[in-house]
Amino acid sequence: MGVAGVDGSSIASSVLVVEDERRIARLIELELVHEGFHVELAFDGATGLRLALEKNFGVILLDLMLPGMSGLEVCRTLRKQKRTPIIILTARDSTGDKVEGLDAGADDYVTKPFVTDELLARIRAALRRGMAREELVAFDLQVFPEERRAVRAGQNLELTTREFDLLHFLLRNVDKVLSRDVILRRVWGYDFEGETNVVDVYIRYLRMKVDEPFSTPLIHTIRGVGYVLRRP
Repeated sequence: MGVAGVDGSSIASSVLVVEDERRIARLIELELVHEGFHVELAFDGATGLRLALEKNFGVILLDLMLPGMSGLEVCRTLRKQKRTPIIILTARDSTGDKVEGLDAGADDYVTKPFVTDELLARIRAALRRGMAREELVAFDLQVFPEERRAVRAGQNLELTTREFDLLHFLLRNVDKVLSRDVILRRVWGYDFEGETNVVDVYIRYLRMKVDEPFSTPLIHTIRGVGYVLRRP
């Protein structure tokens, strides 16, 4: 199965399918992979919630009737921490069920059996909406690009424009080691002609605001290579 990536383009094409009927889950996976999506599967509510919180997906397809933790519980719990678009995919088709699902925080509600083309259209629509309200998360760090706002452990971080751009780039590539040259080109631009140690200087500024006030450091130096923002 595909694994959701961490840069912007792969997040926008990644789907988490939380469905306990494995045959249906595999059929959905095949259709989505054929359409160019990266897919991860979870067959129970607790696993689905863990993956949804740990990783960044473009959209989540969520069944309601799951073993252990119901889809409604997953949806409500996830909505307290993340805004990833959620499409409920279930055989429960009463108006009351739909209202309950949407009130729990879902963005859309599709009943089984479904037409694949309609489901794909709804996924694309959810992705468009999600891109407008993108949120990047690693551990207790959240970045809201459209608001140019960063939060750690519930505290707003006061960042300059360049500090925010650097943090945003690091978080888009969470757990990926980035060389100084790559950071310089992507954050400062290909034609930058300033001091060659500017990356090191701004990493130091970021650490003072993102890491030092908190007990768990997220930004790490990889000697001889560059830097990485890594989940604990």
